[in-house]
Amino acid sequence: MNEIGVGILGFGTVGAGVADGLLKHRDVMAKRLGVDIILKKIADLDITTPRGIDVPDGILTTDAASVIADPGIKIVVETIGGTGIAKKFVLDALNAKKCVVTANKKLLAECGEEIFGTAAENGVDIYFGASVGGGIPIIRVLREGLSGNEIESIHGILNGTCNYILTRMENEALPFDEVLKDAQKLGYAEANPSLDIDGFDTAHKACILASLAYGFRPKLEDVQVEGIRNLAGEDVKYAADFGYRIKLLAYVAKKGDEVEVGVHPTLVPFTHMLANVNDAFNAAMVKGDMSDYTMYYGRGAGRAPTASTVVADIGDIARNLASGETRYARAVPTYGEGKVHLKKPGDISSRFYVRFLVADRAGAFGTIASILGRHGVSISAASQKAGSIGNQPVPVVVLTHAAKTSSLEKALAEIETSGVVGATPVKLRMI
Repeated sequence: MNEIGVGILGFGTVGAGVADGLLKHRDVMAKRLGVDIILKKIADLDITTPRGIDVPDGILTTDAASVIADPGIKIVVETIGGTGIAKKFVLDALNAKKCVVTANKKLLAECGEEIFGTAAENGVDIYFGASVGGGIPIIRVLREGLSGNEIESIHGILNGTCNYILTRMENEALPFDEVLKDAQKLGYAEANPSLDIDGFDTAHKACILASLAYGFRPKLEDVQVEGIRNLAGEDVKYAADFGYRIKLLAYVAKKGDEVEVGVHPTLVPFTHMLANVNDAFNAAMVKGDMSDYTMYYGRGAGRAPTASTVVADIGDIARNLASGETRYARAVPTYGEGKVHLKKPGDISSRFYVRFLVADRAGAFGTIASILGRHGVSISAASQKAGSIGNQPVPVVVLTHAAKTSSLEKALAEIETSGVVGATPVKLRMI
């Protein structure tokens, strides 16, 4: 039986999970794959802190370069994260003609052209199944399971931290800041949670999904990204009054030669399957022209789920190496470059939820409706959410029909200076 050596760079949560999986399941993987995968080295600056697994003597090292240079290691696994030293190690490994497995969505979203180009130049594989959705096989689905489909759209709940916060805000009527603090205590949120709650973690993943679905790599700076940091509890409640639940959704879709990519807090009907994805779970719903809707659900982060996908990628590469193949070095799609382009955020159409604080006087709401209509935004439903107290503004929630984002934004800017509202209107997208 062929033997394939593996080296891991980074011995944190995911790295330890990968090592545990390779050591525990070596025998069963050999029987399933027909190749013996041997964990040869693990590199980390800290090799003394216990990780809860028993690692054979001689495997741990602080010298990452020695792992990349080891002739007995054919697959290098990067679990460091970020675009700093992780990028250098990945490029060094590829240039050393080692296959690479990574879960690093930031690296791929921001440096994918260089990374994939280097893999292709050296004729080696790079797998990244755990970069989106942790234990959910959404990358494999787009690469293999739905490869015969034209992908019409992808909607994804791709950040467990945000989904946990939103679930508790709704179920327990708690404010955002209080739930965030609990999430940090429980380990769901980092001490600096901005990457998650401001939507950029989800945006990295959306860019990766777009590249797989449509063969071009959108630039993160061109994607409209809205997080949940400023989401108010009253909007969670008012959305529920209309039969909607708020989720942080990634949206990827193609219409003609334009690709839409965005990340927004979005109202999802209670009856929609994504509305029932709660707590720290993730899900992705894909619409193909042949398959119609399919949905993929599971734990999107954590040691074991993420490591499960990384180990599966290692297994695939090991089988490729044993048979003399490289499958994906040249198959990272670029067929759409120059043929499709990213749609400008302002040109994307959506239904919207808008909350106004309306002056308590005759004709105030009529002014709002008139301005919306002048900009091509029509109202599908409206509700006054509280009675007036004295001369205080009254919360009024409006649901719109589909409208261009730029049209709504121009209308809201005019409404804000019209003298009939008491604060900046709140707008949220609707699915």
